[in-house]
Amino acid sequence: MTYKTLLTTIFLVATALPAVAQHKTVLYDSTSVVMEESGLSHVINHQRIRANDYAGCSSLATIKIDYDPLSAYVEFQQVLLHHPDGTSEDVLLRVYDYVAPARLIYWGASQKMVQIGHIDPGDEIEFVTYRKGFTYALLADNDDDSKYIPPMRGHFYDIVPFWSNDPVNQKVYRVSVLTAKNLRFELYNCPADSPVHIDSTVDNDRTIYTFTKNYITPLKREPRALANNDIQCKLLLSTSPNWQAKSIWFYGVNEDYGSFVPTPEVQAKVNELLLPAQSEHDSIAILTHWVADNIRYAGISMGPGEGFTLHNAQMNFTDRCGVCKDKAGMLVTMLRAAGFKAYAAMTMAHERIDRIPADQFNHSVCAVQHRDGSFEMLDPTWVPNVRELWSSAEQQQGYLIGLPDGADLQYTPLSAPENHYIRINAESFLDQFGTLSSTLTITAEGQSDRAVRSVFNCRTAEWNRNLEVELLKIAPQAHIEKITHTSNDQYLKQPVTITYRVTIPKFATVDKNTLIFIPLSARNFYKNAMSHLFFNTSEATRTQPFADACSRLVEIKETITLPDQYKKLHFPFVNGVADPAASFGCQYWMEGNKLTFAESALFGKRVYNASDWPSFRQTVANQQLLATTPVILTK
Repeated sequence: MTYKTLLTTIFLVATALPAVAQHKTVLYDSTSVVMEESGLSHVINHQRIRANDYAGCSSLATIKIDYDPLSAYVEFQQVLLHHPDGTSEDVLLRVYDYVAPARLIYWGASQKMVQIGHIDPGDEIEFVTYRKGFTYALLADNDDDSKYIPPMRGHFYDIVPFWSNDPVNQKVYRVSVLTAKNLRFELYNCPADSPVHIDSTVDNDRTIYTFTKNYITPLKREPRALANNDIQCKLLLSTSPNWQAKSIWFYGVNEDYGSFVPTPEVQAKVNELLLPAQSEHDSIAILTHWVADNIRYAGISMGPGEGFTLHNAQMNFTDRCGVCKDKAGMLVTMLRAAGFKAYAAMTMAHERIDRIPADQFNHSVCAVQHRDGSFEMLDPTWVPNVRELWSSAEQQQGYLIGLPDGADLQYTPLSAPENHYIRINAESFLDQFGTLSSTLTITAEGQSDRAVRSVFNCRTAEWNRNLEVELLKIAPQAHIEKITHTSNDQYLKQPVTITYRVTIPKFATVDKNTLIFIPLSARNFYKNAMSHLFFNTSEATRTQPFADACSRLVEIKETITLPDQYKKLHFPFVNGVADPAASFGCQYWMEGNKLTFAESALFGKRVYNASDWPSFRQTVANQQLLATTPVILTK
């Protein structure tokens, strides 16, 4: 079947299928890829999209292609505007090439775009684009097609989403590869009732694979669901035999470039920093946090050098800025200067890496080998101002270490909730007028420490205001007498602790026989540090897996001295939860004129299965209930 015949077939099938009531409908989306021996790929994409209403017209007024001119070439080959009366316009005359908008990473990415002009509902845009190259650029400067060859020369890989935010009547992906390249592919998350049809033919020394999916319906995403590529249909393809081969390549490309050779200045700085170190752990921690806190995250344009190859130590140490790979490369260099075996690694932040060794990476990190041979993962990009060496916001995340003998894909383990505790303790006194006097203390560790200390992420002059706001959120009428806290500049020496001494008039409702109030500590103090409280728990069930910021343990205890003795205690009833994914328990008890309240909420993961939702939901609902429901004491 020729490419022209394929497109004709697609058009006939696509236009026969029903359209969904959305702003626009993709009638067909066809991609044809031809891979050369070198790995260079030529990609033709042909789409036809119908505008269903004026919102759809607005979104189609300009067609854009994002690309990096240092590693990819793109062009519009055809752009037509079709009207319902059968007439068509050629609008390829208005083509622009601008620098793409950027924030924090300024590598000179571009956007090639076509201005369509006025569109009415029912009009259809048809366009054909050509691309050669890849997403990243290596440290090279060539005028010929060699700069478009992918980093792992001679290999091809692709990630093809068979999902869309708009209805798609038919999507086709066709790739022609040399049979000797032994292309591997696999489909993930594809429902049996909406399959991707696979066809393959052999043409001399090439094999042509065609993947077709009809009528793609946009998924109604549930709140806090995982990335689309983790829950919707996708195709992974790669000619790389396994992850070990990619690991060996990643090690070699950086060693050959000399990314991790320490300069005399770097060596001198390492020697200075490690003077107080008493152990292997001390040395690793000192160097990790120095890189985290002193190499600013800012990706300035450094010419053709923004790819899998990490910049060298001289550039990173001199500029004191860069993106994740520059921070990781700087840490590898400093660890090697200190005598450690350290290596660069790749990971995919907040998205699953699957077994087909395609280019499933968006982040660079570091691995250090201990004397016993074990590896410890380090991430200087994600731990500035954090009491960790590897951010537990990256638990349950895949990574690949670049090693001389290769390594397999691995996943970071769960981080115990106890490593990220929030503890709220209060000693309170209620008088006969309902005024509360309290000393309220919050302390936290790990990712919870980082979240609590976010109140200090501002000018020093604003610290007190931010601290006061946290208390006033749960008790607007409070008079704050004093606030003390640990030094934010010394965050590595101890977990954060913040103590409030407050007086709150009209805190409780009091008459001669009854006392009514919500314990101060139960009112979701420092709610912003407990991201689980922002989940919508209205739905009893879920079908999609979901994610929170991190595993977490919340422990609350308060003792309230009452103005008199009370015989009966009425408190909110909650359903206890006992599940490894999430658990909850609480207690109220009286001793004389003292009421003690205790609460514990545990969240065991960062990434949850849909089956974990009932336990997670009930735990969150319980905490919210205790924060809004008063206790009632009667004589």
